Amino acid sequence: MTGGDRARPFAVLGIQQVAIGARDKARLRTLWVDMLGLEPTGNFRSERENVDEDICSMGSGATRVEVDLMQPIDPEGKPAVHATPLNHIGLWIDDLAAAVAWLTARGVRFGPGGVRKGAAGYDICFLHPKANDEFPVAGEGVLIELVQAPPEVVAALRPAAAG
Repeated sequence: MTGGDRARPFAVLGIQQVAIGARDKARLRTLWVDMLGLEPTGNFRSERENVDEDICSMGSGATRVEVDLMQPIDPEGKPAVHATPLNHIGLWIDDLAAAVAWLTARGVRFGPGGVRKGAAGYDICFLHPKANDEFPVAGEGVLIELVQAPPEVVAALRPAAAG
C-alpha cells in the first residue's frame, strides 16, 4: 500500500487469458492447436469489436487458461485486433465492481465499453493501453482485460493470490 491508500478491495487471482491477433487466425491455429495441442473450445464473433476469434484452452478446471486466436472481420476496421500480435492479457479478478471503482478513483484509464459480457461469458472490462491527462495510469502500451472470476475460480486461486 502506498500514498496512504486504504487496502485494495480486490485481488488479481491469476491469468485468465492471453489473446493473440493476426490477419488470418488459421495460421495461429496451425501453431497453437495443431503443433502445441491446445483444445479449441469455442468461437466468438463480434462486428462491434471487429473480431472473429477461436477460443482455445490449456489446463483444466479453475486453473484453465484461455488462448484466444483472433483475426479482424475487416482488416481495415477498428479495433485492429491483429495490429498488435499479443493483443491483450486477461486477469482473473475476485471483485470486478470493486476493482473498477477503486482503480478509477486512483486515475486508471479504462477503455470504452464499460463492464460487459466477454467472449467466455464472464463480466469484463479493459484497462486502456495509453494514459492521458485525465487518467494518468494505464497499461503503458498493453491492453489489459479484467475478468470477473466465477466462485470456483475464486475458491481455487485465492490461497495462491494471498501467498
